Amino acid sequence: MWHEHAEPLTFRAVDPTALAAAARARLTGPGGPFELRPEAIRGVELPAFVHRRAALREWLVESAAFGERDFLVQDGRRLSFAGHAAAVAATADLLARDYGVGCGARVAVLAANAPDWLVAFWATVVLGGVGVAGNAWWTPREAAYALGRVRPAVVVADARRRALLDGVDVPVLPLEELPDRIAARGDVPLLDVTIDEDAPAVIMYTSGTTGHPKGATHSHRNLLSVIEYHRYTDALAAELAAAFGLPPRTQPRRFLMSLPLFHIASLHNLALPRMTSGDTIVIDGGRFDAERVIGLIARERITNWAIVPTMASRLVSHPALATADLSSLTALSINSAPSSPALKERVRAAIPSVQASVVDSYGLTEATTAATVATPAELAAYPETVGSPIPSVEVSIRDAVGDSVPEGAEGEIWLRSQFTMLGYWDEPEATAAVLRPDGWLRTGDLGRLHDGRLYMASRRTDLILRGGENVYPAEIEAVLDEHPAVAECAVFGVDDPDLGQAVAALVVANGVTGSVTADELRTFAAERLAYYKVPAHWRITTEPLTRTATGKVIRAGLAL
Repeated sequence: MWHEHAEPLTFRAVDPTALAAAARARLTGPGGPFELRPEAIRGVELPAFVHRRAALREWLVESAAFGERDFLVQDGRRLSFAGHAAAVAATADLLARDYGVGCGARVAVLAANAPDWLVAFWATVVLGGVGVAGNAWWTPREAAYALGRVRPAVVVADARRRALLDGVDVPVLPLEELPDRIAARGDVPLLDVTIDEDAPAVIMYTSGTTGHPKGATHSHRNLLSVIEYHRYTDALAAELAAAFGLPPRTQPRRFLMSLPLFHIASLHNLALPRMTSGDTIVIDGGRFDAERVIGLIARERITNWAIVPTMASRLVSHPALATADLSSLTALSINSAPSSPALKERVRAAIPSVQASVVDSYGLTEATTAATVATPAELAAYPETVGSPIPSVEVSIRDAVGDSVPEGAEGEIWLRSQFTMLGYWDEPEATAAVLRPDGWLRTGDLGRLHDGRLYMASRRTDLILRGGENVYPAEIEAVLDEHPAVAECAVFGVDDPDLGQAVAALVVANGVTGSVTADELRTFAAERLAYYKVPAHWRITTEPLTRTATGKVIRAGLAL
C-alpha cells in the first residue's frame, strides 16, 4: 500500500528497465547486501532477507550514532536521534517497572501523531511487548471493543482520547506526562530482552466484513523485513542514480508524515525505516489542510511525501500552490486508493519538481507493506498499472475456488511473502478465512496480471474507499440495525469528487416503531462510529431490500 520512493531519477537515452533489473539482481542475489534466500517462516519456505538485523533493538541502538541530527519534528519541538534513543530507554524502564510490561504484554497507544507516540511504541517493542496502534478517530464504543479484545497492560493516551476510556477498566498513562516522567528517571540503560523473531510486535486495527474491527498482527520479523526492504530501495536508487551519472545524495532527506500512525503508511513504511537511514520526519498535526501543508513543505524543505488520492486532488486544486516554493519536494507517492493517470498528470504539472518521481503501489494492512510498486518508468509506459511485485513477494490471481487463472484474466489477488501478518489477534476463524496454511493471503481484492505487472479491478468487494480510509459496510450496517426504527439496511459507496467515495445508506424503516429521519440516524451512528464511517447520504424507504435466493442483499445497482 505504501512506498516511500527514495530518490527521483532522471531517465536518459538508456534502458532504465534493464538497468534496474541488473541492479536488483546484484543487490538481492547471492552475496548481495540484500540477498534473498529461502527460509522456513512459520512452517513455509519463503524468500527472506539473509542479512536482516536479529532484533529491532539493534536498530534503535545504532540510530543513536546519528547524534543530534533531527529525527522527529513537530511544530516547535525537535527530537534528535540521540534524544529519541534515550527517551525510548527511559520509557521502556517506566513501562517495565511501573506497569509490568514484558514479552507478550500489550501496550495501546491512543493519540494523535506526536513524537511521544513513537517513543511509547519503540519502548514497547524493545521490551518484547505488543504495540497496539489505536485508531485516534474511534468512538468510545469502538475503543471499548478493541481494548477489550487485546486487554492491554496500559493505554498511553492523549487528553482528547482519554475521554474515550470512561468505563474501560485499564491503567492509563497520559501521553502529555511522558516527557516529564522519563526525565525524572535520568539516564537509564536500555533493557536487553531476548525476543522471538516471529513473536507479535504490533496490532493494527482494520475494519472487516464481519462487522467489527480486527487486529492485524505483525511480527518482529515482519517489521525487520520492512526496514530491510526500504534500505534496499535506497540502495537501488543510489545505484541507478550513479548509472545515470547523477551525483550521490549527501544530505539527509526530510519526510513529511501526513497520515496517522495507526496506518502502516506512517508507522511501518515511514517511521521505522527512516530511523535507520538518518532522515528527518516532519509530523503534520491535525486533519489534512492543503494550505497548512503547502506552507509546511516550503518552510521545512520537505523532500519526500506519501499521500492518498484525496490529498493529491485537494493539493493541486488549492490556489496557494501557485505562489508556494515546493522545489524541495522531489519524491512523491500516491497510494491507499486507486488513483487515475489523469490525477497523476495533474500532480506532475502542478509540482514540476516531482515530474520524474511520482510512484504508485498496491498493498493492504495484512501485507504490512506494499506488495507491488509502479516506478516512474513503469507509469510512463503503463499508466494504469500498480506495478510489479517487490522483492520476495509472490502475487497470484485466483478464481472463486482458489485455482490460478490465465494471464490477463481477472480474479482475486493472493499474496505470499515474508511480510504477511501473523493473523488477526484472537480471531482464529477470521484468520483462517484469509490466511492459508501454505502462506497465501487472500486479499479479497480483484485484479489481473499482465507481463508481471498488476492491474487493479476493484478493492475488496464491498469496501468503500473514503479519502484513503477503508470503510466496510458490514460494520456500519451492524450499528444501524440496532436502531429500533430500522428494519434492514444496506451501506454502499457513491462517487465523491473530493473523497473519491462517500458513504451512503439505504434504510428500510420499521413500520411497527414509526418513521425515522436521516438526522436521527446520523446522530445515532455518530455516537457509535468514527466520523468517517457515518453515512453522508441517506435514503429511507419502506420497500424491502432485494436479496438473493440465499438471503444476501444484492448490492449491485444500489442507489439513493
